Amino acid sequence: MPGILHERSIPVVAALWTFTLFLIVRGTRGSDDVLIDWERLWLLFARINPYFFSALGIAGSVGLSVAGAAWGIFITGSSLLGAAVHAPRITSKNLISVIFVEAAAIYGVIVAIILSTKLDYVPPDPDTGAFHASTMLAGYAVFASGMTCGLCNLVCGICVGVVGSACAIADAANPTLFVKILVIEIFGSAIGLFGVIVAIILSSNAVFDKV
Repeated sequence: MPGILHERSIPVVAALWTFTLFLIVRGTRGSDDVLIDWERLWLLFARINPYFFSALGIAGSVGLSVAGAAWGIFITGSSLLGAAVHAPRITSKNLISVIFVEAAAIYGVIVAIILSTKLDYVPPDPDTGAFHASTMLAGYAVFASGMTCGLCNLVCGICVGVVGSACAIADAANPTLFVKILVIEIFGSAIGLFGVIVAIILSSNAVFDKV
């Protein structure tokens, strides 16, 4: 399997993420008596501008969804073109696999547009300099919505790309297998739609009220 999906790459990436998170958490300690100082860790997140989280969620929705779609098109497209050399008849009807993969990017763009309409600047408290709790909640809601949609469509794009690749190869060998594998591809494409539904529900809590 190409790229980061290689069986040796996944443990390395997971280890790097875990080590980075461990360094961040240890850096918040106030003393060496405890492994994690939860109060200082919460203070770290409470002091971050909620609009940073909002922008990160919107960027994650688009970026991860497009990454999943591009990855899936790369996987299924290369197999489709390779199999079409020996069986040119499969080219037209197997383009539906590319359309299913591209839908993952479209989902991410739609959610990003919805989330961007939620943004409204609310100034922090002039006395404390901190943002109101409702503003922090709205920022976290936009972040959670965007990352939910982005991660779901990242996995969806890869899933549909792999199944579409197998569909093209199987169709080249046996045309009767196309419809059967296409059903599996449809169910794989539904994963991204689940992420969109949950993201829209989460975004309903993103209300930047001026208090």
